[in-house]
Amino acid sequence: MTSDSQAPEGQIADAVSGNWVDRHAPERLKPYLRLSRLDRPIGTWLLLLPCWWGLTLAIVSDGDLRLFDLWIFLGCGIGAVLMRGAGCTWNDITDRDIDGSVARTALRPIPSGAVTARQALAWGVAQCLVAFMILLTFNTAAIGLGVLALLPVTVYPFAKRFTWWPQVFLGLAFNWGALLAWTAHTGRLEWPAVLLYLAGIAWTLFYDTIYAHQDREDDALIGVKSTARLFAERTPAWLARFMVASVALMGLAVIGAVPRGEIMALVLCLGGPWAMGWHMMWQLRRLKLDDGDRLLSLFRSNRNAGLLPVLFFAAAALL
Repeated sequence: MTSDSQAPEGQIADAVSGNWVDRHAPERLKPYLRLSRLDRPIGTWLLLLPCWWGLTLAIVSDGDLRLFDLWIFLGCGIGAVLMRGAGCTWNDITDRDIDGSVARTALRPIPSGAVTARQALAWGVAQCLVAFMILLTFNTAAIGLGVLALLPVTVYPFAKRFTWWPQVFLGLAFNWGALLAWTAHTGRLEWPAVLLYLAGIAWTLFYDTIYAHQDREDDALIGVKSTARLFAERTPAWLARFMVASVALMGLAVIGAVPRGEIMALVLCLGGPWAMGWHMMWQLRRLKLDDGDRLLSLFRSNRNAGLLPVLFFAAAALL
């Protein structure tokens, strides 16, 4: 890992070492790209993967793989980059006073003075507008869901001020793509997509509680709430519950989505939650609540955990 003395100017504490923003982006753009967390791609993956769950399982459900699904797949990818960027920009605007008091976030662009709150707001709006142009290429039902997604995105940054469960609000926002992508393919929202959405929320509670333990002491000093503070040393037991809930809900979504008689497709799709569950179990076994580097590494490993269902669902869709 790059030492502080060798870190590029303005590099955020939990940014990926040697990321392209810090090394290669033009200096004038760096603060804006950091606002969008393009130096930390894991969040984009965690927003995108539920979209791909919803799309691939919807294809399995109706057995109709179309050329437009390729655009949904790509559009969700571009949209995830933009909306994760817009959401993080909004989060940094609302948290600008808090971030300056936390060691891990003190160098973020707003508290460090690299950009003003007004400049950040303009950047966030620009990202939303481009994302909205992509959304307009989908069907009417998906467009409506995409607009509704702004509600949990707007509320999330304030959640840690009034509830010990802000990770629930993050889950509501980050897994909305499961509903949207399913609907973009089928033209309607169905209950397997809702179960997939709930599975994603449980997964978010799992990975973001791990992540929040990095800030547990700072959060306690400034009065910010989180499941990490709430669970404290009971965290492993709660993570196990979230793991079971996520795997069970995704399994139910699969059972509801796969047409009757499609045994091979059912077995393949059930392999998704099964494999993801084993990955989450591996994370639990490696968990060390007092090791910040280990916590960050485990959090980032959830990209691979979330990719596993995509691979199994896609294989079933191609049968």
